[in-house]
Amino acid sequence: MNCIIVDDEPLARKAIQKLVYQTENLESIASFNGADATREFLAKNAVDLVFLDIQMPGVNGIEFARTIPKKTLVVFTTAFHEFASESYEVDAIDYLIKPVKLERFQKAVEKAQTYCKLFHTDYTNSNIENITDDYIFVRADRRMFKVHFSDILYIEGLKDYVIIYIENQKVITLMNIKTIHNLIPKSSFVRVSKSYIINVNKIDSVDNNTVYIGKNEIPIGNIYRDFFFNEFVTKKLLNK
Repeated sequence: MNCIIVDDEPLARKAIQKLVYQTENLESIASFNGADATREFLAKNAVDLVFLDIQMPGVNGIEFARTIPKKTLVVFTTAFHEFASESYEVDAIDYLIKPVKLERFQKAVEKAQTYCKLFHTDYTNSNIENITDDYIFVRADRRMFKVHFSDILYIEGLKDYVIIYIENQKVITLMNIKTIHNLIPKSSFVRVSKSYIINVNKIDSVDNNTVYIGKNEIPIGNIYRDFFFNEFVTKKLLNK
């Protein structure tokens, strides 16, 4: 998998470059100090992954990420925690806080490699075949999967795909997150960001920015926060 590094600070670019050198199956093909040169490069070259700073002169990383090609993945690298929830609204797959540790960096790369394979797999015949009050049949990877709603931990939307997470398994299908949200029971499932729907019955804990389900940390988007806390946390979870 190839990558590029975008950061206005030379030392920050060198730090990420060092982490790339220490990571297997990852190659850095270019680095840039701003959006303009990066945009020109992306127009002429296929890039799998962008490590992107947020606070840069001119166009910031969040705004620039909205213009990046669909099949190019984005991992934000920043010194600031406060942009985390906003970053997932532009389909970033991860958010790394500087100084970035090698273990955390490689975890983000592993996730990116999984999604990169997803984009190179044919899911054109994948869809939901049938739906009942208790389960759905999903056609994915040349098989039919019966997925009980009670088994779903959470659902992730990435570009034009949906990933349904179950214990020790995930089912990937070609569909947008809005479509599947309209099909599943609203009593159990709530959208907490542009990219995530959670099963409220699987929540272990929450804070202002994150839902914790087992070892999974699901970010809460700014525009979904009030509805989630008012309708599900206050009225349902705390009143059980």
